[in-house]
Amino acid sequence: MPIAPHIELDSAGPAAVDGRHIRALTFQSARLEYLRHVLSELSLAAVGSRALVVGSGRGLLARGLARFGFEVVAADPSPAATALALDADDGLGITYLTAPAEELGLPDGSFDLVYCADTLEITEQPDVVLAQAARVLRPGGVFVYDTVNRTPVSRLVYLGAFQAFPGTRIMPRGRYAAHRLRRPAELETALDRAGLSAKDVSAFRPRDVRSLVRATRGRRRGTLTDDQLPELVDMVLEPEGTPVVTYLGYAIHQA
Repeated sequence: MPIAPHIELDSAGPAAVDGRHIRALTFQSARLEYLRHVLSELSLAAVGSRALVVGSGRGLLARGLARFGFEVVAADPSPAATALALDADDGLGITYLTAPAEELGLPDGSFDLVYCADTLEITEQPDVVLAQAARVLRPGGVFVYDTVNRTPVSRLVYLGAFQAFPGTRIMPRGRYAAHRLRRPAELETALDRAGLSAKDVSAFRPRDVRSLVRATRGRRRGTLTDDQLPELVDMVLEPEGTPVVTYLGYAIHQA
């Protein structure tokens, strides 16, 4: 009987399947494409601007922002993730912090852009997270996020395939729960309470869901490496689409 893979977040161990890092790798291209759109839409120059990544994990997204030209701070609640981010750093001048999204401990109005990743779908305190993001943004600053909708399909994927079903499980049980998955309209209301004016929502998804299943199963079996997954999954933006599972969006900090 094959041995079940070892599910462990924020681990680079050879036997570990880190679903959080897998997710960051497969989301990276869509996240950066959406960020380019937002920067263009707002005529925000990266060079000379400061960005904060909340829920930065191993720092992949933070490094992408630094390569755009931002001065970047990367915050994550996991000391292990922070250590892995430091190990992977490319000398881009990023500041890495271990801090929860609910208590960032950073100065008011100190960032032009905040990107919230891997957070809104797992926090029990979305209002606190959004209030913290708004607090550290300058007036007129931009808040960018991605998260998971609450639909029958998203429950099947996130509550079933990713953390319960044998053969496709890559997350520890309990990381996701239905009440922590939030519909775009619910999130827009929460953004408004935090003083963040929602401007856009864009769906994104694998080009072919069968490729996501094959990639997940291959990673669990050890026949695929983490670095092979992004090309196989091939996330694509659907700006006019209805978010069935995952979506990105942005909001402006009201002055």
